[in-house]
Amino acid sequence: MRARSTIMAAAVLIGSAAFVWADDKDKEAEKSCDGGTSDIVECLNKMTEPWDKRLNKAYQEALKEARPEQREQLRAAQRLWIQYRDANCLYHRLGEGSIARIDAADCLLRMTRSRAEELENGLGN
Repeated sequence: MRARSTIMAAAVLIGSAAFVWADDKDKEAEKSCDGGTSDIVECLNKMTEPWDKRLNKAYQEALKEARPEQREQLRAAQRLWIQYRDANCLYHRLGEGSIARIDAADCLLRMTRSRAEELENGLGN
């Protein structure tokens, strides 16, 4: 049980570190979340909203820029990515205690931000 607590604490610290490494522009937009569990989850969800919009915009742009033979593969990859993100964050949500809700919301923020940035940067092309 002690090892599990140590792992959970490390995961929270790693998740929190994502905020430290955000771009300066993103740092201004993203405030630290504090308060009770519900407040923190609501804050993280609000921080995810603009990233979700960026993700959708970047995905539409990537579809436009893709060669015709790439478009269906991009659609399939995006559908699978959404399934993976949702399953991964649900895994965190099913953890023990109220920290699980925070972990799940943080997971959604981090993964959505990462995918938006990946699509905005041209999928490595």
